Amino acid sequence: MTTAIRSSLGKRSSVERNDKGFTLIELLVVVLIIGILAAIAIPVFVGQQNQAKDAAAQSDLANAKLAAIAYATANNGTFLAGAQTSAQLKTALANYGYTSSATNAANSVEQKTGTAAGVFCLQAASASGTATFSITESTGAEKKPCP
Repeated sequence: MTTAIRSSLGKRSSVERNDKGFTLIELLVVVLIIGILAAIAIPVFVGQQNQAKDAAAQSDLANAKLAAIAYATANNGTFLAGAQTSAQLKTALANYGYTSSATNAANSVEQKTGTAAGVFCLQAASASGTATFSITESTGAEKKPCP
């Protein structure tokens, strides 16, 4: 009987010496830390995506402005005279090198005409849904709609 007790005590001490796993508390602490880091990182990542979409809309407007000026040069100074809808504007600008980015909707650039001859204003909504940008013949892209 004493040998049975001694052998069971020997097994118990060998199990305690070789116990190299993690406790439940340690695993829960690690999961909690990962959750806190994710809660911090995800909103920052979403904000960066929206800034990239806004930059794509501004870039599209700058490219559309160059195409509109090329159109006017080829048409005796007339800025996009027949382009009243987004589809007509897209076709007119495409003939002069404009293509919209994949980030923004294909018909997001709209023409808002001014009152004076030779004046144009192009407007685009960002794919982020948070901003509308405009550009005129004399200004760069601004975060405001056409007047």
